[in-house]
Amino acid sequence: MAGTAREWDGAAVRKWLESRVMAARSDQVVAERGGRDRQDDCDKATAEEMVCSLLKGSKSVDAMESFSAELRSLLDRDDYIWRGVYDDARFDRHVRTYIKKLVRMTKTNDGFGNTTHYQ
Repeated sequence: MAGTAREWDGAAVRKWLESRVMAARSDQVVAERGGRDRQDDCDKATAEEMVCSLLKGSKSVDAMESFSAELRSLLDRDDYIWRGVYDDARFDRHVRTYIKKLVRMTKTNDGFGNTTHYQ
């Protein structure tokens, strides 16, 4: 079974990151309206926004290897600081989880074409 590997498309990845930033901001607004019970959802959306915002302007998006290296360097950080976070430990966990999701997507070069809000 010799399948052809898809070419890395930096423009598509950048578009996907931008769409995720917008979706995360929308999710944060919805979670904020939900009050105290939805604070974890807000931290999760904030983590997604932070990671995608940091990556979308980076030149590393143009090549798979440099994007993977950028993700690894983000994952190696000790802590993450961003605005609007309710629980720092929970936020750090969500950031790491989201980065690991992006690492898997980058390895398989799959999922960057899906720019719908809910994934």
